[in-house]
Amino acid sequence: QTPLVMVSDPEAIRALYSAREHGLPPGRTAALRPVMGPRSVLLLEGAEHLARRRLMLPPFHGERMQAYEGVIREVARQDIAGWPLREPFALHPRMQAITLEVILRAVFGVTDPERRETLSRLLPQLLADTSSAGMQFGVLLARRFGRPGPLAGLEALTREIDDALLAEIAARRRDPGVEARTDILSMLTLARFDDGTGMDDREVRDQLVTLLLAGHETTATALAWTADLLLRRPDALARLVAEVDEDDGDAYLRAVIQESLRLRPVVPLAGRRLASELRAGGLALPAGTDVTPAIWLVHTRPDLYPDPYAFRPERFLEQAPTTYGWIPFGGGVRRCLGAAFAELEMR
Repeated sequence: QTPLVMVSDPEAIRALYSAREHGLPPGRTAALRPVMGPRSVLLLEGAEHLARRRLMLPPFHGERMQAYEGVIREVARQDIAGWPLREPFALHPRMQAITLEVILRAVFGVTDPERRETLSRLLPQLLADTSSAGMQFGVLLARRFGRPGPLAGLEALTREIDDALLAEIAARRRDPGVEARTDILSMLTLARFDDGTGMDDREVRDQLVTLLLAGHETTATALAWTADLLLRRPDALARLVAEVDEDDGDAYLRAVIQESLRLRPVVPLAGRRLASELRAGGLALPAGTDVTPAIWLVHTRPDLYPDPYAFRPERFLEQAPTTYGWIPFGGGVRRCLGAAFAELEMR
C-alpha cells in the first residue's frame, strides 16, 4: 500500500504546497467524480486545473464580492427571525439552511419558481449524503482498504438535480440581461479561457455542484463552531457585540473567525501525492508518497500559538495568520477557491 504521511511542520507544508507538480491522491478523484463530475476544478490536474482555476477566481475576489453582502445579510436576517427565544434549539441545522439559501441565491442565482422548489427539495438530500467529514472519511476507507466508495446509490438523485441545473444554465445562456447579473452561475456562463472559448453546459454544472459540496457544509459547520466558542467566552462575545453595535470596523470580527477556524478547522486533511522527492522540516520522503498536513495539529503547535487550545481571538489582532501555519483552506495552487467568500459569509 502507498504510505500516508501526516505532517505538522510549517516548513514541510510550505515545501509540499509550493511544488505544483505534486498531484491529488488517486482515490479522492475516483470517489468524488460520480457526483462532482469529470470536469470539476477540484478533481482536475495540471494545465486543465490551472486554466479552470483562473477562470473561476474572479467572482470570488475584489469588488464582485461586495455584490454578495446584501444577499447574505438578507438571508441571515430572514432565517434568524424564525429562531425561538428563551428555549434551546439546534444551531447547526439553521446554519445549514442559511448557507444553502446563500448558494441558491448568490451562487446559482435561481429565479424560476419550479426549479427553485426542485433544488430546495433535492439539494439537502445530496448534501446529507456527501457531508464533508463523512465524505472524506469514506474516501479514505475506499482508498486504503478497497471498500465501496461513499457516493454509491446517488445516481438517481444526481440525475434529478442535473436536470434542474442544466435547465437553469440553458435559461441563463438565453437571458439577454445576463451580463448585468451578479450571481456566480451567470459569470461562469460568460467566462472565457485564453483561447476565447467557454465552458459548456455540463462543465458549468460540474463547477456548480463542486461549489455546492465544497462550500455548504463546511461554512455551516464553521459558523456553528464559532457560536459555540463565543458562548464559552462571554467576554469575547461582549467585545464582538460592542464592535458591531458601535460600527467600529471589523478587526475583532475577523480575528474571531480566524481563531475559530484555527481551533475548529472543518477539513482535517488536504494532501498530495508526491511527484518528486520532498526534503524539508527534517523529512526526506520519496516520490509516490501520499503526504497531508494534519491541519488541527498545525493549528495547535505551541511554538506558533502560545496557549494553543484556548480561544483567544486577540492573538490575531497582535499578529496576522502565517501562510503555512494557518491552513483551514489548504494551500498552494489548490487552496480553496471560495476561501474569501466563506470568510465574508461568516462575517
